[in-house]
Amino acid sequence: MKFNLLSKLKNQTVNYAGAKAFTLSPEMELYTAVVTWSLNDSFYEKDEQRMVRLRTLISKCNPVFVGKLAVYARTKMYMRSVPLVLVTELAKLHSGDDLVARVTDGVIGRADEITELLACYETLNKRKGPKKLNRLSKQMQKGLSMAFNRFDEYQFGKYNRDGAIKLRDALFLVHPKAKDELQQLLYNKIVNGDLQTPYTWETELSALGQLNFDSDEARAIAFRAKWEELIESGKLGYMALLRNLRNIQEAGVGYAHFEKVCNRLADADEVAKAKQFPFRYLAAYRELIADGTESRSKTLAKKALAMLQSNKGYTGQVLDALEKAVQASAANIKGFGHDTRVLLACDVSGSMQTPVSAKSKILLYDVGLMLAMLLQSRCKNVEVGMFGDKWKTIVVPGNNILGNVQKFYSREGEVGYSTNGYLVIKDILKRGVQMDKVFLFTDAQLWNSNNTADHIQTLWLRYKKEVSPNAKLYLFDLQGYGQAPLQILRNDVYLVAGWSDKVFEVLAALENGGSALDAINEVEL
Repeated sequence: MKFNLLSKLKNQTVNYAGAKAFTLSPEMELYTAVVTWSLNDSFYEKDEQRMVRLRTLISKCNPVFVGKLAVYARTKMYMRSVPLVLVTELAKLHSGDDLVARVTDGVIGRADEITELLACYETLNKRKGPKKLNRLSKQMQKGLSMAFNRFDEYQFGKYNRDGAIKLRDALFLVHPKAKDELQQLLYNKIVNGDLQTPYTWETELSALGQLNFDSDEARAIAFRAKWEELIESGKLGYMALLRNLRNIQEAGVGYAHFEKVCNRLADADEVAKAKQFPFRYLAAYRELIADGTESRSKTLAKKALAMLQSNKGYTGQVLDALEKAVQASAANIKGFGHDTRVLLACDVSGSMQTPVSAKSKILLYDVGLMLAMLLQSRCKNVEVGMFGDKWKTIVVPGNNILGNVQKFYSREGEVGYSTNGYLVIKDILKRGVQMDKVFLFTDAQLWNSNNTADHIQTLWLRYKKEVSPNAKLYLFDLQGYGQAPLQILRNDVYLVAGWSDKVFEVLAALENGGSALDAINEVEL
């Protein structure tokens, strides 16, 4: 009995709150650490600490898995910086084949990521001086060469920025072989500094901002005309639209242009192509409903605003467009018919009240709410709630994703700021409510602040035995600290990680008896 007992307890550990938790496999821990990291400090873990943990985990995992995870994070989870870190660390440890070259090519999605990867390589390898990159990994060099041949002059010109490592420097270092004569002419332009300045919304507004105007009114009229021109040109990208809705509104663009913006925001095909994190829509939504009438635009003076009529009256139409956009992003969530009983529980504890990145106003808590409300919108038979010191269910409509997030956001103080996730299971156990699927959106650092013997693991086992034998519990890990409050892949407990709506695609693999890692292993290199 002692040997059996020890065998069962060997994967037990404690989390950052000092509560009992369970370790993950190196592959699962690396996955959760990567897809929840914005290269910034988190509540319990400094940036440098996660980097050390990441290196340790990479050394324990199969190099092919690490490469597939890097490409998965870039192409499926829409991450940009962390995939570059992964391929840089992989290049330190792996050689003998073209794996690093294929992964390098796979994580370069934009022209500026060529120089970003070189800067990452320089930093993580602590290279300094005039020859800081002269020992670039040969396979990384090969991968960058392949990436060079995928971009045209517009793409290179758009991202030809004056950074520490310039596009010209990268070209000399990588020495890509041009695929044809036109490509060679393009490389010559990069060398000679002759790239054509592309027509983009940034360059157009910047150029306009350098002009002198006779009056603030003339300036405001010019900017209104420029926004209208940009909207008509189609050069204003989807993300740029999201980030500039307040500026477009305050510029007072004509209704026809404003309607075109709304139609594009709500278009399902545009949403799919834009590949935005769901919380980007929430950020735009909050910007529009923020109190106060003072301009937030950096391009219009206060006096000019008084001379123009902004489109404040159209705010409702934009909010409707944003709601249609997020509903489109949830349209592919399957498997939640009227016979499927679902419980969604959102962690609103203190550790969830941290920004996802240094410059963001979006909190980790917002990410959990957003994902929960996306899922709630697709469920027919669902209870939703939040937990802190207490667990509380809240009734919300099924077709108002952004408004539901705001409702939860305004009420989070009602349950306190501990992490008593065990109360979620204790409640349905006590009530004898049969749930098919239970979802917890959390940073997974659950603990019992009430000093009782209750623990979510033992309560879940009781619930399965006494109330709902076929129930499944899904942990949506939003911070990737490396432990789980329950044993994963036992007793129908599954773990999913990340901030993108793509996490819901993993549910299909889980339904077929797989794990979150199956989606990564399916990536082609």
